[in-house]
Amino acid sequence: MIALDRELSAGAAVDGGGFGALRLLAGPRGGTAEAWGQHRERLGGPISEVLRGTAPGNLLGAIGGSGLRGRGGAGFPAATKLAAALKRGVSGVVVVGNGSETEPAAGKDDLLLRLRPHLVLDGLETVAVATRAERSFLVVPSQAAWRSVTAALVDRPRHGPHGPKVELVLGPRNFVGGEETALVSWLEGGPARPRYQRQRLVERGWRGRPTLVQNVETLAHLGLVARFGPEWFRSRGTADEPGTMMVSLSGAVGRPGVYEVPIGIRISALLEAAGAEPAAPALLVGGYFGSWLLPAQIATAELSRRALAPLHASPGAGVLHLLAPGACGLREAHLVVDWMARQSADQCGPCRLGLPALAGAMGELARPWAGGREVSDRILRWSGQIVGRGACRHPDGVVNLVRSTLLAFADELEQHRRGHCGGGAPSTLPLPEPG
Repeated sequence: MIALDRELSAGAAVDGGGFGALRLLAGPRGGTAEAWGQHRERLGGPISEVLRGTAPGNLLGAIGGSGLRGRGGAGFPAATKLAAALKRGVSGVVVVGNGSETEPAAGKDDLLLRLRPHLVLDGLETVAVATRAERSFLVVPSQAAWRSVTAALVDRPRHGPHGPKVELVLGPRNFVGGEETALVSWLEGGPARPRYQRQRLVERGWRGRPTLVQNVETLAHLGLVARFGPEWFRSRGTADEPGTMMVSLSGAVGRPGVYEVPIGIRISALLEAAGAEPAAPALLVGGYFGSWLLPAQIATAELSRRALAPLHASPGAGVLHLLAPGACGLREAHLVVDWMARQSADQCGPCRLGLPALAGAMGELARPWAGGREVSDRILRWSGQIVGRGACRHPDGVVNLVRSTLLAFADELEQHRRGHCGGGAPSTLPLPEPG
C-alpha cells in the first residue's frame, strides 16, 4: 500500500502500489478534510464512546501490546512515555500534540492535520484518558492546518470527562523550535529555543508540570489502536516495528509528496512507485539529520530502524530526498550544513562555534581544487569535539550528516581534489530562502 499526496499543497491522497490498505490516509479523496460526520461513520462513532469506562492501565496495556513507536524521529515506545506521564499524573499532566514540523523537506504532519484532523484529535483524547491529563495543546505548522483543525473542533462534540479542551497553537518556524523543550518554551510565551535541563519534561515541563509531547502522526495511530486494538495494528509492518508510517519524499522523483507505507517495505519499491530517476546517485534518509544511501544499498534496503541500522541510517521522521542525476553530493550537503548552522539556537559552544566552522570546511570540500586530506581530517576532528556536548541534539544531527557525506561521496571528494566536479545539476533541496 502506498498513499500519495501528489503535491503537498494540494492534499490529494491516491491509492497505488499494491502494498495493502490505507490507515491514516483512508477516507475522502480529492484533497479535502474529512468532516466529523464522515469520520464518525467510517470509524464507528466518537472516540469518547470507545474510551468510556476504560481504565488508564488497560489502555496503556493495549498501546504497549501494539508496539507503536513515536513517529516524530526518535522512535521511542509510545506506551513507555505515556506510563511515565501517568505515574506523574497526581500533579496534573499536560499533553502537547507536536505538529510544528520545522524540517524543510517534511510535509506529513501538515498533511495529516489538513486532511484527517479528527484522527489527531482522537489521539489527543486517547492520551488524555491514558494519562489523566488536565490540559491539552495542539501545535500546528501552517495556517491551512489551523483552519482545518479549528473547523474540526467546532464540529466535534464538546469535550466532556473524556479529555480537556484542546488549545490550538501555531508553531514556531525555526528549525530547532520543533524540539520538545523548545516547544514547551514557546507554549509558555518564551522563545522557541531548546532548554538545557536535567529533569525530563514528563517530570517538569510546561510551567513546572509533567508534560507529555507526542508527534501528531503518533497521536493518529494511538486513536486507531484505541478503536481497533493491538492485533489489528500489528497486522502491518514488522514484528519489531509494527504499523504504517508516513513518508515525505522529494527530489528526483516524478511524483513527490507524502506516502503512507507499511514499515519494512523495500525503499526501492517506494521510489519506483514515486517515479524515481533510475540514475539517481544517492538517497538522503532521515532528513537533514540523516544519512546517505548509495544505489547498491537502496536496491536492498528496507524502511525500518532495524534494517537501516547496519547502514548507519534511520528513517527518523520519515523524510527522504533523492539526489538528482548530475548533482554534486558534496555541494548539496554543504548547502544543508550551512543552513543548519544558521538555524541553531546559538546558545552553546558546539552550535555557536562548531557548526559554522563545519559549514565553512564543508564549503571548501564542495569546490573543485578542494584542499588536501587535512580538510577532511579537520572536519572529522571537529565532529568528534562537537558530538554529545550541545544543549540539544541539533549539533549531533548535523555531525551525522557530515560524517555520512564524507563516506558516501569519497570518490567525488577525490575528483574535487583533482580540480574536477561532475555535478552541474541545479539543487533540488527544499531549503527556505534566507531571511
